[in-house]
Amino acid sequence: MAMGMVPGLSGAPETLAPFLGLWVTMMAAMMLPSVAPVSRTYLRVIGANRPRGAAPVRVAALVMGYLLAWAAYGAVAFVVTRRLDTQTAVSERTRVWASVAALVVAGVYQFSPLKARCLKHCRSPLSVLLHVGSFTGPLRDLRVGAWHGAYCLGCCWSLMLVLVAVGLMNMVWMAALAVAIFLEKVWRYGRQLSWGLGLGMLALALVVPWQTALIGL
Repeated sequence: MAMGMVPGLSGAPETLAPFLGLWVTMMAAMMLPSVAPVSRTYLRVIGANRPRGAAPVRVAALVMGYLLAWAAYGAVAFVVTRRLDTQTAVSERTRVWASVAALVVAGVYQFSPLKARCLKHCRSPLSVLLHVGSFTGPLRDLRVGAWHGAYCLGCCWSLMLVLVAVGLMNMVWMAALAVAIFLEKVWRYGRQLSWGLGLGMLALALVVPWQTALIGL
């Protein structure tokens, strides 16, 4: 195994390029299902006047722009992950308290006006069309993807912070967060679910210090 691919205590690669490759793959798996309604609406309405054969290229550009936004956050996640791996090697309780802090941040953020605004955007494909109709040029689809990805990042960054804190390769948390994000964005009671998630994370923050198995320790 190449040195850059050697995993740290979190299970994630210890150098930036392999980490970002893993991060973007994970974000694609977790986020793209909830982006599908926006992509379909965008391509159907704005792309109606373009040749049908251009659709795959437009989809690829849209997805690439979306993932670029998450790749930028991945650079931050890399720094946090490396620091946590270093500190956890000294004391396993570091990850426990990092997880508690991340759960508190994520729980509180679920009730914030910014979360509500970004979630409203993500839940309404038509709101995307209202904002990107004026985009022009050969990079239009890439820009739309990055613009929508920024809103999605604003909606979900704190949930991903929890994943970073508990360990990037914690498959149980990864699956749970992926389901939560999907339901937040597409379920008719998504906003109410968002509040429930906030309360649940605050409750978990109180329990995790004594039940470390909840974060895989």
